[in-house]
Amino acid sequence: MDKYGDYLYSFALYRIQDESCAQDLVQDTLMAALKSKDRFKGKSSEKTWLTGILKHKIIDFIRKKYREPVFEDTISESRLPDDVFDANGKWETGPAQWASNPEALLEQKSFLDIVKKCFKALPRRPSRALALRELEGETTQTICKVLNITTTNCWVILHRARALMRECIETNWLEVKD
Repeated sequence: MDKYGDYLYSFALYRIQDESCAQDLVQDTLMAALKSKDRFKGKSSEKTWLTGILKHKIIDFIRKKYREPVFEDTISESRLPDDVFDANGKWETGPAQWASNPEALLEQKSFLDIVKKCFKALPRRPSRALALRELEGETTQTICKVLNITTTNCWVILHRARALMRECIETNWLEVKD
């Protein structure tokens, strides 16, 4: 606990955004690790092993807590800017060019605060889909199982979630800094 507790807690908190749930998930992870310590073969570091257990606990948490019908909480077309796509579905005007180096932006706390704010502003289902894909690195198949959606719906939700994240970041960060 002393060695990896803080890391596991911040890992869970960043993904779940709920302090109490993050603490519970870390505790569940450590209990599961204690129960299965005999099966740990040492092929990875303890930290990697514990993080893997925690990732599964987070996915299980999302499955249990947020199970809902497919039609609820999807991003409506009206939330996307009107002038983004033409009648054929092609980019009318491409996304704005970011002048900053993305890696340098990540090092700035104020940018991370904007990203977290934009992430929290997404509807629940797109937020969860994007977190599973981009933070957890899960496959489309896993995301579909967790959210109980079709593959096509998953792609649409991820595309729209990314478009909304980009718009939010451009509005709240890039235009503020220019």
